[in-house]
Amino acid sequence: MSIFQAFLCGVVYFLAIGNLPFVGLWSLQRPLVCGLVTGIILGDPLTGAMTGASINLVYLGFISAGGSMPADMALAGILGTAFAITGGLDAETALSVAVPIGLLGTIVWYGRMTFGSVFVHVADNYIEKGEYHKIWRANVLFPQLMTALMTIIPCGLAAYFGASYISGFIEALSGTALTIFTVIGGMMPALGVAITLQYIFKGEARVFLFLGFILATYSGLDLLPLGVIAGLSALIYVQATSHKSDSEEEEIYE
Repeated sequence: MSIFQAFLCGVVYFLAIGNLPFVGLWSLQRPLVCGLVTGIILGDPLTGAMTGASINLVYLGFISAGGSMPADMALAGILGTAFAITGGLDAETALSVAVPIGLLGTIVWYGRMTFGSVFVHVADNYIEKGEYHKIWRANVLFPQLMTALMTIIPCGLAAYFGASYISGFIEALSGTALTIFTVIGGMMPALGVAITLQYIFKGEARVFLFLGFILATYSGLDLLPLGVIAGLSALIYVQATSHKSDSEEEEIYE
């Protein structure tokens, strides 16, 4: 990995958690997306997409409520994919390495939230002085510069220097220990699916879950038509239930 490639990995991490328009939680922060982008940077988009998809399964039930961050899935996706490509890891081993990285990444998030509170007082100072045209600096410019320093540098250094250490670490674990890591990595996607089922296996949604499973198993359709059918079914269900709710409200008012 070159220094420039490591720098680009850091930039991807910054864009993923920088709360910038059109990128972030629902796009680049997802391991599937940032893994693909990392693979493109490192010249192996196929491995990047496959590794990112494996890591993404762990975070299917990911929820960041009230500013909390249980895990940094963007850092897990970027570094996990980078180590898989540069270190020659398979998807399961890369996954077992990526999950602890995601937990360590929460340090960056909480550090950013802590130090970012300083700029609130900077904005208050601008208001007291009547320098309203400078408020955007405290609200946008300074926090983003701080976030860039806290993301690009650590992620870039980890991507650049970490590959060689990961390769040596995997060689040292060759044998039973590596097999254990592989088994653990293979079990983690099941955990992500199980967490997701807690949210969708409720009420009327259970019927759609079983119908989708039967359709996917016996229809022989590819993922794209299955996704279209699922989307149309969800749209019809939402329209039907919303129309029913509107009718009930009209009856109450009458």
